Order: sequence, then structure tokens, then C-alpha cells
Amino acid sequence: MSVLNVNGKMLRTIGFPQGPVIRTALTVIEEHYQHYDAVALETLLKSILENPAAYVNDAIAGEIATMLIAATTSTTIPLKDTAVPYAIFGQDHIEAGALKQMNTAVRLPVAVAGAIMPDAHQGYGLPIGGVLAAENAVIPYGVGVDIGCRMCLSILDLPVPSLTIEEHTYKKELNNHTKFGAGAAWKKLTADPVLERNEFKEIAFVRALLDKASGQLGTSGSGNHFVEWGTVTLTDAQNEWNLPVGDYVALLSHSGSRGLGAQIAGHYTKVAKERCPLPQEAANLAYLDLATEAGQEYWLAMNLAGDYASACHHLIHKKLIAAMGATLLARVENHHNFAWKEMYQGKEVIVHRKGATPAGKGVLGIIPGSMTAPGFIVRGKGEESSLQSASHGAGRQLSRTRAIASIKPHELKQVLQEHGVTLIGGGLDEAPGAYKDIHTVMAAQQQLVEVVGRFQPKLVRMADAGEPRED
Repeated sequence: MSVLNVNGKMLRTIGFPQGPVIRTALTVIEEHYQHYDAVALETLLKSILENPAAYVNDAIAGEIATMLIAATTSTTIPLKDTAVPYAIFGQDHIEAGALKQMNTAVRLPVAVAGAIMPDAHQGYGLPIGGVLAAENAVIPYGVGVDIGCRMCLSILDLPVPSLTIEEHTYKKELNNHTKFGAGAAWKKLTADPVLERNEFKEIAFVRALLDKASGQLGTSGSGNHFVEWGTVTLTDAQNEWNLPVGDYVALLSHSGSRGLGAQIAGHYTKVAKERCPLPQEAANLAYLDLATEAGQEYWLAMNLAGDYASACHHLIHKKLIAAMGATLLARVENHHNFAWKEMYQGKEVIVHRKGATPAGKGVLGIIPGSMTAPGFIVRGKGEESSLQSASHGAGRQLSRTRAIASIKPHELKQVLQEHGVTLIGGGLDEAPGAYKDIHTVMAAQQQLVEVVGRFQPKLVRMADAGEPRED
């Protein structure tokens, strides 16, 4: 976050409540904190937010703290005195902020059980890598802003040497058939059944998003979203497709529901906060009762966004597979920002996986590494203590701000060369050094999944550096 670009949206993202407190904070920042760097300012603001009472007597920050306290002294729904237990996988590699957020989440009145994955890091509301089962309630920020963000892997019949011999062709088609970034859209629209869904007609808020959804179908977001060519090495002779073990050309994509999902998330988070006032530390975990009209409306909109995300991936893969004259041999895909109705200890619950992969017994999924590190095709073991979940990737060890500040362009270039990876777009915030070691993460979840195969990136397409985040 840049001091020069601080605005209300950024403060709300950090967790500041809508209203006068944001106006006060912006004024104080403008008058007194222009000399702070981005990381120091973000750290200070989060500290004031977490414990405003500690800053009330501060000559400068006290004005923000006083407004925060006033904004949160209205009637709130209390948290449970005793948290429901939750399992931690890979605790040595999880930052304190993520655990603190999880400790709050499991004290929600609707909390039934929880788990945190080894790739976890601090987010907003539920931590990234957090899993929470709730009773008849859905938490918009427990799903996340990018509803239905997912992985999709296609294994193809192309010869592996062609990735090197015909790299120019792979690169050209990757550029021709992908679009990245906030607001990215195709001029020529593609028809798809998801655009004919009743939700676009029956939910007033969603109806207004149809035009944006039509243009963005088959596009990808910014941040860590990608489409990449690489090789898959199948290691399990008993794989679900009866393919021989060995190496294959593969196409892997990671993105979500674009502007459609972001708008749905923002709207229903606001509704939830209005209807479910929680203590300040839990404000971003506001939930909607599924017995209410608002809860049912969000549930329908969330599922629409998830299906839309899936359709985006399928269109991207369809175009690229056709462009390369390939045949699809196998496909694996999964959401990792979503909520599901599942059974837990004989009772139906709503399982939120915010940056976590479904890992029910026999369920296939994909856990990526980074632009140079391998990803893994996995088969779930159905571990109940993890709420049948696994990590959704390696997980960040550096925030975007810290990665940009500490990783140099020549360092990224060097690591790409060492791993034989060609990068189109991308920025320092997505450099491999910003992520945890995927092998360490996988070692921490052997209880949760078994490995079926391994994906190695070779040609990676991402949004251009500096592209603003929409989803």
C-alpha cells in the first residue's frame, strides 16, 4: 500500500468500518504520516485497528483510535467465551497473524469446527488457508472476494519435446487466447450456458452484472492468477484415467470469478455487516443466516460465481487446446474460495474453504507451487480433523508490499533462468521468493492427501506488473 495512494477502499480492505472513522483516518494520514513508508504505515494502521484503546492517548493516532472505539460501541453480537477446537497443520510455518484470525473465527456464535492449512497466512476475516464449519450460516469473507477461485489442469497428447522445439508457437497462442488484469474483457463475446442462468434474471443485484460477466468470460485476473504450459509427470500407476506413468504436456490455469465475484462479495459483505454486527476483531466475519432471504440470495449468487469461474477456465482451455491441435487426455479442477454444504459428525454444516483445497476421500485436486516451483495433483484422504481439506498452494511468506520492496528484478530474472521458465507479464510481488517452500508445505499435509502427479511450469502468463487488483 502506497502512502500517496491511501484511500477509503484500502482502509476498508484492512478492516476499518465504513463511516466517519475512515474520513478521520485519511485526514490524519495526510497531515501526519506522509513521511512513513508503505509497510510501516500499514503496520501502524493494523495495530490501531486491533487495539484502539492502546492509542487513545497518543497525540496523533488517538484521533483515529477514538473514532474506532465510538464506531464499535454499538450493540454487537458477542463471540463465544470458549472457542471450538481446530486442527493446525504445519504450525511452524504459519505466521502469528493467521493464527490470531483463526482464533477469532472459531469463537463465532455459528462456529462448529475449524482447521488451518500449512500454507496459511493473514488475510481479511478468515485467514488464507483457513477452513471453518458453521451452523446454517455463510460468511462472505469466509469465502473470499474472488468467489470460486480455482485451479484447472488439462493433460494433453502433445509430445513433451515440442515445449522446447515449438516454444514460439506455444507462447504465441498463449498470448492470443488469454487476457489478464482488472477490467480485462473480450470484444467478441462467447455464448455459454452460465450466462443464461436464472440468477441473472431473478436477483436484482446480480442482474446488473451480466454485461460485465459476458465480456470477462474466459479472462483471468491480476495478482497470482496465471495460465501456463508445462509438463505433468504422473507417478501413480492407478490413476483415475488409466494413463501410463510418465511425462505429458499440460495446461494449468488459476483464476476466479472476475468482476462478477468481486461485486457479489463486496455487496453481500456489506449486507452481512449491517445485519450481523460483531466485535471489531471479528467484523470481517459477519455472517448471513441461510434461513433468511439475504442468506439464500448470497448462496445462489455465490454458486453462480463459482460456476462462472469454472466456465472461464473451460473456455481458456478449449481455445488453447484447439489452437495447438491437441486432444484432451485428462482434467483435474477444484475451487479453493468457496462454501459447501457437507456432513460433519452426522450433521450438515457449511464448510468455508478460503484458500483451501477440498480433500474428501478420493477427491482429486491441484496444489500449485510458484512460477518456478512444481505443483501437485493430489487425491484427498478424507481427514475429518482438517474438515476434509488441504492447502491451496505454497502460501505467501512475504506480503505483496514486502516482496516488491525486498526482491530485485535481476533476482527474479536469475531464478527464472535457473529453472528454465519463460515469464510473460508478472511482477516482483509474485516472484518465487515471496512464497513458502512447496515441498515443506506438502510434507506437512501427508495426512491429508496423496500425490498422483507433479506439474512443472515452463511458460507462464500473468497480468503485467503493477496491474491493479480487481478480484
